[in-house]
Amino acid sequence: MTPEEVVALLVLMTAVIIVVSILANAYKRHLAFQERKLEIMAGQTAEKAAQYAAQNAQLENRVRVLERIATEGGSADLATQIDALRDIEPVEVTKQ
Repeated sequence: MTPEEVVALLVLMTAVIIVVSILANAYKRHLAFQERKLEIMAGQTAEKAAQYAAQNAQLENRVRVLERIATEGGSADLATQIDALRDIEPVEVTKQ
């Protein structure tokens, strides 16, 4: 192999190493972006789950009250109890 061929081979190998390094860095940045995107989605999912849990708890409480009202038979203040249920503010679940 002549010295010119050795130099050309070294230049080619250096260029390949540089291109591979650039591509590896770009891929690393892409993975970091995807990871951040998944973290944001996980946060949003957890927030939605908390909202659903709060709404579920409120509905369970309302059902308990309704069951109590229905089983108490001769309750004189039935209208007052039903009006009290209407006064409870509903929990809104936002859809995104």
